[in-house]
Amino acid sequence: MTNIDEARKAIGKRLRELRQQAGLNGKQLAESLSWPPSKISKLEIGRQAPTDDDIRSWTRATNAEVETESLLTALHTLEIQHAEWKRLIKTGLRSHQKELIEQDEKTRLYRAFEPVIIPGLLQTPEYARSRFSQAVTVHKVPNDVNEAVQARMRRQEILYRPDKRFYFVLTEAALRYRLCPVDTMLAQLDRLVSLSNLRNIRLGVIGFKTPYVADPRHGFWLLDDDRVRVETYSAELNLRQQHEIELYRSIFEQLAAVASYGGSARAIITKVMDELADEATPGSS
Repeated sequence: MTNIDEARKAIGKRLRELRQQAGLNGKQLAESLSWPPSKISKLEIGRQAPTDDDIRSWTRATNAEVETESLLTALHTLEIQHAEWKRLIKTGLRSHQKELIEQDEKTRLYRAFEPVIIPGLLQTPEYARSRFSQAVTVHKVPNDVNEAVQARMRRQEILYRPDKRFYFVLTEAALRYRLCPVDTMLAQLDRLVSLSNLRNIRLGVIGFKTPYVADPRHGFWLLDDDRVRVETYSAELNLRQQHEIELYRSIFEQLAAVASYGGSARAIITKVMDELADEATPGSS
């Protein structure tokens, strides 16, 4: 069970205690709130997270309004840990980029593993445009792609700050996946080569023929030793329990240990560039 599951169940347990203290069974509480009885059950066992209005209605119906603020605080903490994209970007993509910029002020060491995409901090404007365009299509949110790209480019200014350090590990597959047009990918790979020469950036690439110790199951970011950020199709997970942070730190170290760096990493990147360039050239064999 993850800390997110535990937090949701803890909220449900407290809601059940308030109902019982009020001398109500589930059916009686549901009737007083004009809810289906199944909603009471789902909230109490943690299968469904309550909304702010759900908590206010519950504490009002159980004469426990003094508990409202503490429950809302617990709920909002849960929402940070499991931030659904439909909530994060419901007004557009730029707002989340601004939130990341605010988080960047607190972070000194970034460790990122990406098996599929180029990390946002390393993206060119056109590669970022392709990623944001997909997000608009998948999540059906307002199209503010231009503004989101501009915000991401502003965020990349931290790459040149001497008080920040960055450690990126990518798979060769991330260099090859067709997530954008060939000319966009060529420009993106060229940027990776340039950024790999910055003093505060360590860029590793795991080639296709490299044996893995830990499998490249999914991408993640380790921010200092305070938080692990994982993006799924439906949500951004922010993991803060110490045992989770230690696990992901260990996984990152195992992945980083088998990556190629410096000239060897650039050789893998330029090989992919040469193959893409040949493919894009008319009449090439």
